[in-house]
Parts: sequence; structure tokens; C-alpha cells
Amino acid sequence: MTSKRSLIRRATAVAAAATAALVLAACGGNGDGAGSAHDGHGSSASPSTPAPARQGDHNAADAAFARGMIPHHRQAVEMADLAAARAESAEVKKLAEEVKKAQDPEIKTLSGWLASWGEKVPATDEGHGGHTMSGMMTAEEMKQLAAASGKAFDTAFLRMMVEHHEGAVAMSETEQAEGTYRPAKDMAAAIITSQSAEIARMKTLLGTS
Repeated sequence: MTSKRSLIRRATAVAAAATAALVLAACGGNGDGAGSAHDGHGSSASPSTPAPARQGDHNAADAAFARGMIPHHRQAVEMADLAAARAESAEVKKLAEEVKKAQDPEIKTLSGWLASWGEKVPATDEGHGGHTMSGMMTAEEMKQLAAASGKAFDTAFLRMMVEHHEGAVAMSETEQAEGTYRPAKDMAAAIITSQSAEIARMKTLLGTS
């Protein structure tokens, strides 16, 4: 009888121990699962992960680039227009046409960006004939260019356009370094490439390269 009771007590103890082990395992499994789910959620929503840059993002440097380059381009186009009737050199006339062909569409593009950003587009006479931007000619310099013709015009045009292009390249380098709007940075890169080549070309025509 005593031996039978001992067997019953031993069986009960073993069953209790097994049940306890199962409960602990279940709790441990749930804890691990919850921890894993939390860790996964935490890593996907980490505040330290930067949001990907979008093409529509722009900053103050982009706006400044557009506001400055519009009047800068307008003056270059005005100078190019003078060459059609006043230049003697066919090469100068060809260069002037290329300047106008490249910069007229860029003025429209830059104006469109400013409008889409809710920024004011510079007035037609804003920055005209002044030194508010790098490489801009003064009103007096523009007047002298308009009064020149023949070889005198060619020389003045080339010298002024070299300075003008150097200013545009400097502005574009600033945009490359500080801007965030990809299309504006791409335009700046194109300006640096094309106008640097034109500067070299004009210096050759002047005999100063």
C-alpha cells in the first residue's frame, strides 16, 4: 500500500514538472517572438534613416541659382542679339547665335522652376545692366557695346562675353556645391561644360589663350 502511494506521488511530481517545463517554454517562445517583432518594427521605422531625396526637393541655393541666372542669361541674349547686325566676324556671329539658342530655353526652364516653387520670377529689367551677379555688364558697358561695330564690336563682344561666361560658371559651381534640386544641378553642370568650352574658343579668337 505504501509502495503504491509512493508511485502515485512520484508520477504526480513528474507530471507537474513536465507541465511546468511546457509552460516556461511557451512563455519563453512568446517572449522571443514579441522581441523579434518589436526589433523588426523598430528597424523599419528608425528615425535615423534619412528619407530618400526626391526630384521635387529644392533649397535656398536652388532658388538663388534660378533667380540669378535668369537676368544673367537675359543679358547674354541681349549681347548676342547685337552681334547679328554689328559683328564683322562670321565666327563671332555664329557664337552669338549659339549663345542665344542655348540660353533662351534655359530662361524659360528656370522661370518655370521658380513659379512651381512659389518663388517670384525676376522682372525683365531686374539686375539688368548692373553688377548684382558675377560677370554682369554695367549699363555703360552695354551702351558702349551697342555703339560699336565691325572689328571693334567683335573685340568688345568677345571680351565681355568671356567675363560674362566666367560669372555663369562661378554661379553654376555654387549651385553644384550647395543645391539639392537635381534638374538645377544638372543644368549647372551643363553650363559649366558648355560655357567653359566657349570661353576657350573666345580666348582663341582674341588671341589670349
